[in-house]
Amino acid sequence: MTDQPGSGLPDNVDVAEARLAASVILLRDTPSGLEAFVQHRVSTMDFAAGMVVFPGGRVDPADHSGWDYAPELLSRHAADWQASSIGSDDAAAKAGMVLTAAIREVREEAGLSIDAGDLRPWANWITPIDMPKRFDTFFYVARPSTDREPHHQTTEAWQSLWMPVEGILAAEAAGTLKLMPPTYYLLKEIAGYGTVDAVWSADHPVVPVLAPVGSLVAFLKERESRR
Repeated sequence: MTDQPGSGLPDNVDVAEARLAASVILLRDTPSGLEAFVQHRVSTMDFAAGMVVFPGGRVDPADHSGWDYAPELLSRHAADWQASSIGSDDAAAKAGMVLTAAIREVREEAGLSIDAGDLRPWANWITPIDMPKRFDTFFYVARPSTDREPHHQTTEAWQSLWMPVEGILAAEAAGTLKLMPPTYYLLKEIAGYGTVDAVWSADHPVVPVLAPVGSLVAFLKERESRR
C-alpha cells in the first residue's frame, strides 16, 4: 500500500497496489457477426461479482520463467506495451511473463491451449486508485485455431460460452447482464471492426487507461439506474 497525496483521495487513505493481470478476448467469425468467448462470474466473487468477463487472472510467480518464445515475438509485444508499466526495464522479459499468464489463464479457465502467435496485445486498463482491489490488466485479442474449442471449466463462473459481441452489448443496455468498464468499452470498440481479420490487422496502439477516482462507482451506478 502506498500513500498518494494529490490523487483526489484524503491524505490518510492508502492506495492498493495494482497487481499485474492478463485477460484474453477470444474472437471468432460467424455468419451473424463477431462472437467473443465470455464467462458469467458467480455472485460470491470478491472482484467483479456477477459480471460478464473475458478469461483471465493475475500474473503468478510461475509465469516469470520457463517459457521460450521467439525473440521477434517478444520484441513486438514489448513494443506494443511500451507505454505501460512493463514497457521499460526488461520489457521483453516482462512481455513474456504477461503473455505466459494469458496463455495459462485461457488453459485453466477455458480448457484451451492457444499458441503465443495467436494473441495480439490490445489494451491496458488499470483499476482506479480508489478501489480496494486493483489490477494492472493487459488485454489481448486472440484468434484460436478452428480445430480448438474453449469450454466452461472454471468455478469462478457459472457459465462460459460464445456470445455475439453485439448481443452482449444489447443485453447490457437492456440490463440483463453486467459488464465492468473495460469489458464494455473494449467490446464496443471491437464491434466496430466486424471481423477477426479486421481486428487483427487494425492499426491499434496500446494506450494505458487509468480511470479517475469515482469513475467505476459512477459507471456501475449509472448502469444500475437503468435496470
